[in-house]
Amino acid sequence: MKTKFLAKLLFLFILITACSSSINYSDDFKAKTSGKYLFNADDIITISYDDNDLYLNWRGVKIKPVVTDTNEFFVPDLYQKLHFVQHPDTKSRYLSVISETNPDSLSYDYLKVANNYKTPSEHLADKNFDKALEGFLAIKEKDSVSDFINQYKFNRLGYKYFREKNYDDAIGVFIMNTKLHPNSPNVYDSLGQAYLVSGDSLRAYKNYKKAYELNRGNKRAKKYIDAYESSLD
Repeated sequence: MKTKFLAKLLFLFILITACSSSINYSDDFKAKTSGKYLFNADDIITISYDDNDLYLNWRGVKIKPVVTDTNEFFVPDLYQKLHFVQHPDTKSRYLSVISETNPDSLSYDYLKVANNYKTPSEHLADKNFDKALEGFLAIKEKDSVSDFINQYKFNRLGYKYFREKNYDDAIGVFIMNTKLHPNSPNVYDSLGQAYLVSGDSLRAYKNYKKAYELNRGNKRAKKYIDAYESSLD
């Protein structure tokens, strides 16, 4: 382990000492390469320039990578050496990882997207629940067990709004969760509770009934269903 760690330090030292301080990026190069790149389905890398310094913003942290050539730089936070490439057929631009074992190989790793592109989580933070759902459904289609669509994460957010008495936004999150996890009794129970507290007894009944159909052990749902149906007699 110690040898491996020392080897990594040596690699970083070589990169830093090899870095040229005289690199000048053309305006055309900056225009073509600055912007947003999809690190994954719900995460963005942003490339920007300050004069001739290249910066990478990732997960809220502004990083100045080790630049080794005009189109080559090392990002310690990712432990990846990257460069910019363009797909010959689609003409789409990418950040490409330079392989340590085969540096001449070419890969298309992080797709460049429009500057106004937003991830599903960004739409969710903006409380644009329809757009967020659209993005999360696309993620689910590719990976139905992705942590990005974890129902409990959304439930926690919904209850955060609920505790703040922000029932409209709580309901928005809980509805999204029912669309993503239609076979989960928990998501309907949460939505039923939010409707009940917000004063919509009919929608509360419908969602508690769905929760009870999926989980016959839900006593709270059964109690409300019985009370609601009795009130109709």
